[in-house]
Amino acid sequence: MRAILSVSDKTGLIEFAKGLNALGIDIYSTGGTHKALQQANVKVHTISELTGFPEIMDGRVKTLHPAVHGGILARRHRAADLEQIAKLNIDLIDIVCVNLYPFVQTVSKPDVSLDDALENIDIGGPTMIRASAKNFPDVTVVVSPSDYERVLGWLKESGPTADQRRQLAQKAFQHTALYDTYIAQYLNKYNINFTEELTVGLKKIQDLRYGENPHQKAAFYQESFGGGIAGAKQLHGRELSFNNILDADAAWSAASDFLDCTVAIIKHTNPAGLASHSDQLEAYKRAFSGDPVSVFGGIVAFNRKLTKEAAQEVSKIFYEIVIAPDYDPEALQILEKKKDLRILKVEGANQIAQSIDYRKVSGGLLVQSSDYIDEDASAWKPATKRRPTATELADLSFAWKVVKHIKSNAIVLIKDRTLLGMGAGQPNRVNSVHLALKAAGDKAKGSVLASDAFFPFADGVELALSGGVIAIVQPGGSIRDKEVTEAVDKSGAAMVFTGVRHFRH
Repeated sequence: MRAILSVSDKTGLIEFAKGLNALGIDIYSTGGTHKALQQANVKVHTISELTGFPEIMDGRVKTLHPAVHGGILARRHRAADLEQIAKLNIDLIDIVCVNLYPFVQTVSKPDVSLDDALENIDIGGPTMIRASAKNFPDVTVVVSPSDYERVLGWLKESGPTADQRRQLAQKAFQHTALYDTYIAQYLNKYNINFTEELTVGLKKIQDLRYGENPHQKAAFYQESFGGGIAGAKQLHGRELSFNNILDADAAWSAASDFLDCTVAIIKHTNPAGLASHSDQLEAYKRAFSGDPVSVFGGIVAFNRKLTKEAAQEVSKIFYEIVIAPDYDPEALQILEKKKDLRILKVEGANQIAQSIDYRKVSGGLLVQSSDYIDEDASAWKPATKRRPTATELADLSFAWKVVKHIKSNAIVLIKDRTLLGMGAGQPNRVNSVHLALKAAGDKAKGSVLASDAFFPFADGVELALSGGVIAIVQPGGSIRDKEVTEAVDKSGAAMVFTGVRHFRH
C-alpha cells in the first residue's frame, strides 16, 4: 500500500506516519511535510520519486502529475484502468492525507498583501483531496488530524469499510468547499457583490445543549473571518446557551456601535438600558436606571476595559453574561466570585465595517449588507420652525444610533445620552410610543425621541409630545409629513428628518 502525506497542520503527523510505517505502508511526501518526517526518522519518499519530475516554481507545482492522480483515480474494479496505469508504470495510491495552506490565518493578518494571500491559495492539495474523495470506494482520504487515530485503527483491522471511506470523503468535500468559500469571501470582502451563486463558510465552535427551546437541537458556528461574539473568549462561568449567544450578540453589537464609553444592557435581544458617559461607572449606572426591573437576568456589555469600580456595581445584580474587550485584574476577581456568571472577552470594539447579514426563511436565505451608514447629524433636514438646540441634537444623534438596535416598530426616549424607555416589536408605532412613555414615566419630560421609520399619522407624535418629548428624529417620507410637522410645531417642539430608516425586523 502507498500513502501520500502533505499537510500544513502537522498536529499528530509524526505518530500517524509512524503508524503507517509500522503497517508496511510506503509514504510519499512533499516539501515541509517530507522534511518534518525525515527529521523524526520516519521512512519517507519524495513526491519526485513517484513522479520522476522535480518540484518547480518554489513548490507551486509538485503533485499535479499523472503519476499522482492516475494512482489515486484508478478504479480498482475496472480492468482497463489497471492495465493503463501498469503500461505507464503508475503505482496505485491507497491513502491520501492532506490539509491545506493556512489561507484564513494569513489573510486575517492586518498587513497582509494580495501577493501573500495568493501564495496561500492551495492548488495541488484540494485537487488531491477531491480526486481521493471522488474515488472513495478504493481510496482513503484524511483531511483532519482528529481522524488519524481511528484511521490507523481501521487499517490495523481489515481496513476502512466502504461506509467509513464514504464518511471521510464527505468530510473531505466539505473541507475543500469551505476552503474555496473562504477564498471567494476574501476576494469579495472589500467590495460586497451579490453574485449569482453563494456559499457560506462556517466552522463549528461547539454543540449546544439545545436551541431556543429544550426540544430543539443546536450548534454554534463561526464565519471564516468572523470576530464578535463568535470569536469571544469565555473567561468564566457556565456554558453558553443558544439564547445566551443571541442576547450576547445583541448586547455587544449595541455597545460596540458607539465610539464613546458606552454600556448596553440587553433583555431578549432588545436594550433595556443603554448609556454613554466619559466615566464608565456613571455610564453603567445610567444604563441600569433605564429599566431597573428588566435588567435582572440580562446581559451587560461594555465597549471599554471593565474597571474595578464598574465591576463592583455589576456584581450587585444577577446578570447572565458580562461582556467587555478586556478586564482589569481586580474587576475579573470580583466577577469570578459569582460562580455561574458567564464572562466574555471580545476584541474589536468600535471597529465598524461592512459585513453580510443572513436571514433564514423557508427554503432559502435572505442576504443583505449590514445596517451601517456613516451619518452626520449636522446634515439632517430640520422639519419644524424650531430647530433643536445643541444639547438636543447631541441626544437626537445618540437616540438615532440606539433605535437601530431595537426591534421595529422601534421608539426610544433619550435624555443625557441615556435610554429612558423604548417600545419594540409592536404592530403599530403608537403602541411603541405608549410603551416607551410608560417605561420612562416622569423622566420622559424633556426627553428626545427617535423613531426607526416615519410616522404615518400625527397620532404617534401627539402622544409623545403630550408625554413631555421636546425633540424628535425620524426618517421622514410619509405622505402625511406635513400633518405630523404641524402637530410638532403646535407644541413648540423640534423635529428633524434623516432621510434614512433603520428597520430591524
